[in-house]
Amino acid sequence: MNNYTSFSQIQTDLKSGKTTVLGLVRDYIYKIDQNKHLNAFLEVYTDEALHQAKEIDKKLADGTAGKLAGMVIGLKDVICHKNHKVSASSKLIENFTSLYSATVTERLLAEDAIIIGRTNCDEFAMGSSNENSAFRPVLNPHDNKCVPGGSSGGSTAAVAARLCLAALGTDTGGSIRQPASFCGVIGFKPTYGRVSRYGLLAYASSFDQIGPITNTVEDAALILEVIAGKDSYDATASSKEVPHYSKELNFNGKAKIGYITECIDNPHLDPEIAANLRNLIDKLKSEGHAVEPVSFPFLDYMVPTYYVITTAEASSNLSRYGGVIYGRRSPNAKDIDSIYSKSRTEGFGEEVKRRIMLGTFVLSSGYYDAYYTKAQKVRRILQDKTLEILKTYDFILLPTTPDTAFEIDSVHDPVTMYLEDIFTVQANLTGMPAISLPMGKHSNGMPFGIQLIGRKFEEANLLAFSNYLYLNK
Repeated sequence: MNNYTSFSQIQTDLKSGKTTVLGLVRDYIYKIDQNKHLNAFLEVYTDEALHQAKEIDKKLADGTAGKLAGMVIGLKDVICHKNHKVSASSKLIENFTSLYSATVTERLLAEDAIIIGRTNCDEFAMGSSNENSAFRPVLNPHDNKCVPGGSSGGSTAAVAARLCLAALGTDTGGSIRQPASFCGVIGFKPTYGRVSRYGLLAYASSFDQIGPITNTVEDAALILEVIAGKDSYDATASSKEVPHYSKELNFNGKAKIGYITECIDNPHLDPEIAANLRNLIDKLKSEGHAVEPVSFPFLDYMVPTYYVITTAEASSNLSRYGGVIYGRRSPNAKDIDSIYSKSRTEGFGEEVKRRIMLGTFVLSSGYYDAYYTKAQKVRRILQDKTLEILKTYDFILLPTTPDTAFEIDSVHDPVTMYLEDIFTVQANLTGMPAISLPMGKHSNGMPFGIQLIGRKFEEANLLAFSNYLYLNK
């Protein structure tokens, strides 16, 4: 049994006859079964994956296989897959079977990727620890006492534990990058609009982006190449041409990088993570890259702005789940009012209810201008400042997370939990592409990541430099 960490390794062994797609899938199913305690998968498509593997082996034999033939992928439980359950890890819709596939799902399958199952996550993708799943928390494979991060914790834990080669997650405020940092894998958030959101159960529609979680930058580039591009079902999906990301991973020349001083000098940043970043800065300088400090004086405004806007959008998006048309209907309901109140009260978890109520409040009469309108104005200021920095610099360098993975049930204050996103929300508020790279290991034995933000729709450049960094770490 081989613990593959890259698709190129798999392709080499498939070509040489050392393995088959069927053999790969059997190995992954076995590993998932042996690691049930991690709770990374809510459902494994055993029979379907085995059948698909046999078909792809035939395609490989006759030369008709797609570019992802042999890639085994997990799908976060907010992305639709036709005739399969999608529950957003919520009791409210735990038995819902999707009538159609998300655009990203269709594009993966069209290139012969094998979707092996759906991965656990924070309920409706709301959380930074994966403790908010209605179906028990996911455990961090590096230390089972710790969280994997959230909300895409099941996807990152599955990739880190080698239960699948790659996975798709979603990133609204860091939900791909933060768990990638905690689990020691690569997490990539594309530019807003680069990847279609059709078939994604929405949290906050002006923030959500689907992206890959992998062990190599090359695999992230290849998956993005497949899933990106315009989509007639999603008006926010960009019509910009999709580059051949996986063929453009050689970074040439010297980069100009700005590192945010308010992040690296932040008193809440773990000293070892800060030291690792400073060492990286010195290394890059010694290699001839221009690495300079930049000020971003709005750090303290980002998390409040993010939560005002996202909770407002969540309040609207989740209003459909009322037990009338969508969602579980409470057996205790007696009339129309109690159908809504009891179904939502019994079906939603505490964190989702907290965010719905906050969002409803900021949208309410008398508070709309004081909170929501003001937050949108601040969002524009944050975007303008980020664009200003990226006019001078190719990339912005900053930590992914303020610390390593914390222990399960150790953070009880919601505000403290929200501040776990302090370094990741900038990319979502501004729509920029961003990546978390596993660049270090703490003295406590846990991994952590560093983060790069690039210019809009310049994923090719960001991925190429990330590949250079990762291969030379």
